[in-house]
Amino acid sequence: MKCLNPIAVALSLPALALASCAQADSGDSAVQTAGESGERPFTSEVMAVFEEPWAIEFAPGTGVLFVTEQGGSLKVMDTATGEIGTVSGVPAVDYGGQGGLGDIAFLPGEADTNLTGRTIYLSFAEAGEGDTRGAALGRGKLDCNATDNCSIQGFEVIWRQAPKVTGRGHYSHRIQVSPDGRHLFVASGDRQKQTPAQDLSNTLGTIVRLNLDGTPAEGNPLADREGVPDETWSWGHRNILGMDFDAEGRLWETEHGPKGGDELNLVERGANYGWPERSFGINYNGSPIPDHSPDDGFAKPEVHWTPVIAPGDMIIHSGEMFEGWRGDALIAGLKTKAIIHVTLEGDTARETARYDMGSRLRSIEEGPDGAVWIAEDGEDGRLLKLTPR
Repeated sequence: MKCLNPIAVALSLPALALASCAQADSGDSAVQTAGESGERPFTSEVMAVFEEPWAIEFAPGTGVLFVTEQGGSLKVMDTATGEIGTVSGVPAVDYGGQGGLGDIAFLPGEADTNLTGRTIYLSFAEAGEGDTRGAALGRGKLDCNATDNCSIQGFEVIWRQAPKVTGRGHYSHRIQVSPDGRHLFVASGDRQKQTPAQDLSNTLGTIVRLNLDGTPAEGNPLADREGVPDETWSWGHRNILGMDFDAEGRLWETEHGPKGGDELNLVERGANYGWPERSFGINYNGSPIPDHSPDDGFAKPEVHWTPVIAPGDMIIHSGEMFEGWRGDALIAGLKTKAIIHVTLEGDTARETARYDMGSRLRSIEEGPDGAVWIAEDGEDGRLLKLTPR
């Protein structure tokens, strides 16, 4: 890991004209590639460099940023001073392919300036018997006297994706705490196995809803069905890499389609999103997949993309710093190397702007003052802070 002094990086060149086939149910969305002036509405500073950063998350009520590195390290950064340390007590991870250390979550009810004693949740790829592995979720308590003296105490696994299978892809394992702070929503990818996403006897290709201790939450839609995991909230998902709640408490997620058909979905209780029976993409071998149709019985994406955007993460911006962004989704694009701005209006969505950043974007987060923070993908992934121009 390398640490840089904040360096102002001018990003004032006009955005590249990127074609988009973003569509909502009502038809094509009008997409801008930059603001009316031809410039991005923000400037960017490089704040640090990390090794394969995967998730970034501010501890609520502080300017302290936690960063997972896919290889298995958890970093902590005091954004006021730029000081960076390594957190000990992190679980061993099964690193390789898309697997490793994953997402981070904190409880909003513990928001204060004291990190010690605060609950931290981490997701990660966990090895199983033989050549198998799966996503796991654990929690512990922080003990942080200083940036260079920070550890997790009593870390324990509280939920596991089931079953563990071969391969190293599509873990998903994004975590969202419900707005009331009472439940955890965890994305569980299809692990590139496809058909388990329609098999309710497992948790592959699902979103699960848990109590804070990892047990199934009361009121889950399939809890009374024999042979179905009590934690299932929705299913028929492929590879979810972004989730966030809007101001009305609605959960949105963005997931990878196959060859084409990336999706932005409004997550409904007990809904089946169709994968792999329906998709607006095709299989990698060229074989067709039926498109969604009004009578197919599946929940439909609010926006879908062909060519794909390859979403890495997503937030719904809630601050006042950026005019025109409040209440809208910002998606970190991997293949597109861009921030995709999606305007949310109630339960509908449409892409309205796309800002080329020149690098694959893995994670996106809103800072305590409303600034937007971006972690680039891969080795020497830069941490960028975006503020209005």
